[in-house]
Amino acid sequence: MELLIILLLTILNGIFSMSEIALVSSRKSRLEASAKNGDRKSQAALDLANAPNTFLSTVQIGITLIGILLGIFSGDKLTTDVQSFVAQFEPLQAYSHSIAVVLVLFLLTYTSLVLGELVPKRIGLSNPEGIAKTMAAPMRVLSRLTSPFISLLSVSSDLLIRLLRIKPNENAVTEEEIKSLVQEGSSSGAIEEIEHEIVQNVFQLGDRKITSLMTNRQEIEYLDLEAEPAENKAKIIEFRHSVIPLCNGSVDEVVGLIYNKDFLGKDL
Repeated sequence: MELLIILLLTILNGIFSMSEIALVSSRKSRLEASAKNGDRKSQAALDLANAPNTFLSTVQIGITLIGILLGIFSGDKLTTDVQSFVAQFEPLQAYSHSIAVVLVLFLLTYTSLVLGELVPKRIGLSNPEGIAKTMAAPMRVLSRLTSPFISLLSVSSDLLIRLLRIKPNENAVTEEEIKSLVQEGSSSGAIEEIEHEIVQNVFQLGDRKITSLMTNRQEIEYLDLEAEPAENKAKIIEFRHSVIPLCNGSVDEVVGLIYNKDFLGKDL
């Protein structure tokens, strides 16, 4: 009976762990998009994501209570049962208690890590938004039931944080994180290659100086209608541009464009 209770408690612990990692790993943008389309489960998950202190406190309360119950049911009774089994082997009778303690500790640790932490968290990471939407409703009910205790925990935590003079760090999304998300979306096929290229070009454009894209007004090379033909011909040869502005007196009065190829091999 004790083993069945321990197994059920461990699985329940895994559900809390899975819910926690799923909600923390969920992308708010996806939940918001689903919520705007009328998905109530997404809205419930989004509400929990927007109140992380309440949700995480609920999860922590659940995991802590499960840990206490596991300690109660896996105490002397289970150790005594294992000791009785080990004592059946005559060479081990003198060490039966120590062996029983080690076996129980190993069994509980292994079960707790595999069924209570590792496997549930991997499941949560495999489909964070889907699991978050599924578990949002029961977690919200638990949050309401434990709200008085959660309020006490929140006040205590905030007070301790203030005493330690720790300021919350509001991390903004960085350029590298956006690039990483776009790359991930492109690799998975969620983002088309052309869209990936557009985003990359946007960041590259932001890194370029304006002088690499535009020419200073005083450095613009142009042909002047008021200049002698020989002078303009020399400028065409000197500039080596495919297109040259044609101005009347100054760069402030542009009257057209001259294509260099139209004058190759011709006399002006």
